[in-house]
Amino acid sequence: MGTQVSLHLRGPRVDIDPAVEPAVAAVFGHLRAADELFSTYRPDSQVSAIRRGELPHDQWHPWVTEVVALCEEARERTDGYFDPWRLPGGFDPSGLVKGWAAETAAAHLARLRGFDHYLNTGGDITAATRTRPWRVGVEDPADPAAFLAVLELRTGGLATSGMAARGPHIVDPHTGIHPCGLHAVTVSGPTLRWADVFATAAFARGGEDVEEWVPARAPGYEIAALARAP
Repeated sequence: MGTQVSLHLRGPRVDIDPAVEPAVAAVFGHLRAADELFSTYRPDSQVSAIRRGELPHDQWHPWVTEVVALCEEARERTDGYFDPWRLPGGFDPSGLVKGWAAETAAAHLARLRGFDHYLNTGGDITAATRTRPWRVGVEDPADPAAFLAVLELRTGGLATSGMAARGPHIVDPHTGIHPCGLHAVTVSGPTLRWADVFATAAFARGGEDVEEWVPARAPGYEIAALARAP
């Protein structure tokens, strides 16, 4: 899906536990399968076929059906500020599917006993820890060599939306205009899929009350870092 992925494991016997290698292989196999279905960069993906109007509903993969249902829910929960049907180029669920794919892939690590994990998918993170928290640096969009914040993450997700990596690529679905009120917004909460959705929606919406809007629409989630436009 046009991004990079890294997986970090922390445990007493990472190098010799025979369960580690197949669990890690399953994580990356799951992500490759998701990429084959959902990537807008691949002309042979099901999402690309849907965008071209070539794939009827009854031929969708079950994962595609699941993600489309989640996108419908996301549109309602965000007051329409997350709407993958109203984006340039047609249907694009990337703002949800990246977090969903990482989270479902990380479920393969449940077979590992006594390990903490940290799965980073293009800067969006799903993690679990039984020991000390993971420390996460959030890049300052004004200075790639500096941090906007350094956060602690135990079990849950953390997602950032902004212009630093890809330029102006998010639009307000209500207006079709690239928002300009924020430079970056990071949302944390119990799951990565919804942290990802609300980071995208919060960036698209902006506003002076955005830090109150996220927990009001998604209890348990909060804006953990924010960079407003000057």
